[in-house]
Amino acid sequence: MQTFLQPFHEEFRLTGLSGLQPRVVVRRPYLSVRTRLHDSLGRLNDFIWANPREAQRIKREREQTRALNSQSAGGGMVWIPTGKMTMGGIAGAPDEAPMHDVRLSGFWIDREEVTNEQFARFVKETTYVTRAEKPGVSGVVEGGWIFVVVDSGALWKQEPGANWRHPDGPGSSIAGREKEPVVQVCWDDAVAFAQWAGKRLPTEAEWEYAARGGAMHMPYVWGRDLTPGGRWYANAWQGPIGGKGPPVDGFAGRAPVGTFRLNDYGLHDMAGNVWEWTADWYSTEYYKKTVRKDPPGPPESLDPDEPGVPKRVARGGSYLSSETNGAGYRPSARKKAPPAFASSELGFRCARSAK
Repeated sequence: MQTFLQPFHEEFRLTGLSGLQPRVVVRRPYLSVRTRLHDSLGRLNDFIWANPREAQRIKREREQTRALNSQSAGGGMVWIPTGKMTMGGIAGAPDEAPMHDVRLSGFWIDREEVTNEQFARFVKETTYVTRAEKPGVSGVVEGGWIFVVVDSGALWKQEPGANWRHPDGPGSSIAGREKEPVVQVCWDDAVAFAQWAGKRLPTEAEWEYAARGGAMHMPYVWGRDLTPGGRWYANAWQGPIGGKGPPVDGFAGRAPVGTFRLNDYGLHDMAGNVWEWTADWYSTEYYKKTVRKDPPGPPESLDPDEPGVPKRVARGGSYLSSETNGAGYRPSARKKAPPAFASSELGFRCARSAK
């Protein structure tokens, strides 16, 4: 099955995997994410300057967290302190609104995305088989979704033989790419790994709180500008999707974890590289009536585009995210996908509660 995606649009979302033919929801033309972000940034900065105590609290928490995590107390995990944030955005997609305040209890989260090397250890010890490696309802192994660029544009297709061992199709391999994030794992695969590791997936609120790193009113996890000093701080796509040319950030695909700078909580790749599964069901209505203390996510999925297809939330954007397709690397950006979905740009990291 093949689905052609049109570049220069706000968002690409593969949905409808419950039926025989997938459907692509291509949202309205999106000319400039940065224009809308900076139009609203002044209002957010007004809040900070009008509340010096809040600014000092955020600064203090960031400094304390950096000091704690510099001691490597959590090994491969980072401690995120109890605190509050304004979740969501006012310059992104409709499902990022309304902005709302939430308070989070402290928790641990992986410093980096789970790698091929780590997932291979899990599979070796448990003999686990991922969804993309199993036969589907028809008895045929359908595989995961891969992204290719052809003369006619950008193409997503479901490829038999595409799985975590062969992330870009049967001709690909993870040999020599052990430090890259594992992909072609569905939500259930990510949960299985987390349980084996004695961890869990982060909630959507935990993920955004950790990604912001204490910078609660900035459009990007590293600050206000997309490319400070002309440098890319995330593995993302430069230019229109499907365009050709050498990547400015140095990577045309997935990068080894930890390649790009840490955020202020000491986390790598909270923007770009690969999307990351969270624990939450996806709902367009959840932000309007969410729990304000440690929100666990909605009890069920609600997607008006496909009411009968439950979906989970992924966060963080990927190496395919760009200013022309929704800038998924923004901390408030959300992606929806059925739990059985697996692709070459979708991975995960784990979290652990304080107790």
